[in-house]
Amino acid sequence: MVTIELNLPAELAQRARNAGLLTDEAMQRLLNAALLQKAKRREAGLRLLEIATRLHDDGTAPMSEAALADEISAYRQAKRALASCT
Repeated sequence: MVTIELNLPAELAQRARNAGLLTDEAMQRLLNAALLQKAKRREAGLRLLEIATRLHDDGTAPMSEAALADEISAYRQAKRALASCT
């Protein structure tokens, strides 16, 4: 085990203590969750780069800003429609 000392503003430390976030177990959960999230973001970024490379290698023309905005709007509309069905 490693001991870590944190310097936090008093109000933040008190709020975290009251919420049970300054225990060994809570800190382990928070750190593991943050590390997992970071790994997922990195993986997503690498996948995006792979896709971009394939598109470039295939000679696929980039989308216009308007076409991209339309795709995003359609995705959001479909997502809202699915959410309203549940």
